[in-house]
Amino acid sequence: MDYPTSTASEDAIKKGKPSANDPFSGQEFITTALPASSDDHDASATDYGTDGVAIAPTVSFAPQYITGVKLFTAMAAVTLVVFLLMLDTAILATALPRITDDFNSLTDVTWYASVYNLTSAALQPLTGKIYNKFSTRWTFMSFFLVFEVGSAICGVAKSSPSFIAGRAIAGLGGAGLMNGGLTIIATSAPLERRASLTGLLMGCSQLGIVLAPLIGGALTTYATWRWCFYMNLPLGAVAIGGLLLVQIPDLIEKPSPVAVLRRLHIELDLVGFALLAPASIQLLMALSWGGNEYDWDSPTIIGLFCGAGGTLLVWLAWDWYQGDDALIPLSLLRQQAVWSSSITHTFLMIIVFTGSFFLPIYFQAVKGVTAIMSGVYVLASIIVQLLSAILAGVAVERTGYPIPYAIAAGVLAAISNGLFSMLSPDSSTGQWIGFQILNGFGRGIGMQMGILALQSTLKPADISIGMSILIFFQTMGVAILLAISTAIFQTGLQAEIPRHAPNADTAAIIHAGATHFRNIVDPSDLPGVLVAYANSIHRPFYLAAACGALAVFTSLFMGWTDIRKSKRKVTQPSNIDPEKA
Repeated sequence: MDYPTSTASEDAIKKGKPSANDPFSGQEFITTALPASSDDHDASATDYGTDGVAIAPTVSFAPQYITGVKLFTAMAAVTLVVFLLMLDTAILATALPRITDDFNSLTDVTWYASVYNLTSAALQPLTGKIYNKFSTRWTFMSFFLVFEVGSAICGVAKSSPSFIAGRAIAGLGGAGLMNGGLTIIATSAPLERRASLTGLLMGCSQLGIVLAPLIGGALTTYATWRWCFYMNLPLGAVAIGGLLLVQIPDLIEKPSPVAVLRRLHIELDLVGFALLAPASIQLLMALSWGGNEYDWDSPTIIGLFCGAGGTLLVWLAWDWYQGDDALIPLSLLRQQAVWSSSITHTFLMIIVFTGSFFLPIYFQAVKGVTAIMSGVYVLASIIVQLLSAILAGVAVERTGYPIPYAIAAGVLAAISNGLFSMLSPDSSTGQWIGFQILNGFGRGIGMQMGILALQSTLKPADISIGMSILIFFQTMGVAILLAISTAIFQTGLQAEIPRHAPNADTAAIIHAGATHFRNIVDPSDLPGVLVAYANSIHRPFYLAAACGALAVFTSLFMGWTDIRKSKRKVTQPSNIDPEKA
């Protein structure tokens, strides 16, 4: 693994006082910062040759990993936070009908869903810099407190604008939580133990997506939709309490907050953020509004795409000018392990979200079940995904290499999504359960492998920025592919309904939505409409299968780095003759 260079101070050259002509004085060494728990070296010790000269002084800062009850407490708190984050992103769909009724704001429904994603995606690249400069624990807690404030505002909102403001604030807080959770795992446990912990975090967090319809439906039906947001507060207090009980370590020594604040615009590259954020927002607005609020060829959508592209070009020029101080350093982005791990992770997460989005549509529209029951039906894939994520984490800790698991995940994703494209109104329970088990297993074994591959090759100082790059890729990639999937699904409906139900009103059926079209369709036309819906749902699964195949290819470039406990390696200074040393 590559680690930052460290300049040997004069008092570390020899056990005694160094002589003026000592050849090692002031030279640079590539060294490994060993964890305090290492049983073969003291992280702060200096190694000496037979002549008493230091041959490879280590850096003075070593990560103090946590174990036992402290590690369990930290992981439980972080997992609960990320679970609430994923639950919050999915629970809104269940509460939307009641919210629009209370506020009489059907025209604002697009903003309810999109403003959270806009603010979260805009801030995402900056979170890596923030974690890199400030305490990991306090930064994570700060983001979570902002998220909690946003949830509280949504819960007490008396008008549509105040609810939108609450969603925007929650998005700002949520931007730093997934990246922060992964960073905390990296700072709390050595690389060889991160696989199972990451699998646990990623697996449990996905439960939030599938449980959202169940929890949201129950709260909306038997209490009030406001409890969909109120419940984040007491559960969040439990998570904050757990984080306060444990001192989360940092991988690198960080400057004082005051010193960072004095040079904030330089340390965080706020100019780069001011360029990349609007580019991201314009792109997501175009994807959100295209085909819904406006036609894809409308001046508004075209203008948003052009604005996003132009701003992105300016940001790229600025980013190149800033070099390693940039918001997303191009030198980091050009590393093979970084871009390949980020792209592979994005493809695999697209598969996760495609299943989470379109399988409930299949169950509700084609099978005719309620939103709550559709959540029950997709438990088959989520439970298998959770178990396989944990098992794959344990397995990769023993075998050492993430790439084989990422390849297997891509292969299983391609096969299982191909099988999903065979679902019809007459598909048996055994078929859709079996397809989900295969899909969930593939998703589980692959979802953390890009993260592990990236962490295994980055210097400790770059891990938080690398994680923000990966999550940013995921955010934008999922948004783009889901927009494409939705577009081809709707286009499919427009073509399939006249073919299978020629007497039905296509426009009225599409406008009624997946859960209400049965109320307006003539019984004689219903079988044809169900076939049309099933055939249209096949198309997004074709795209997901293609993403699985592409993930197989991109995973080959993630790097064959053994994540098991690595041996300490030492490199001599470039201007010293190794034989003389």
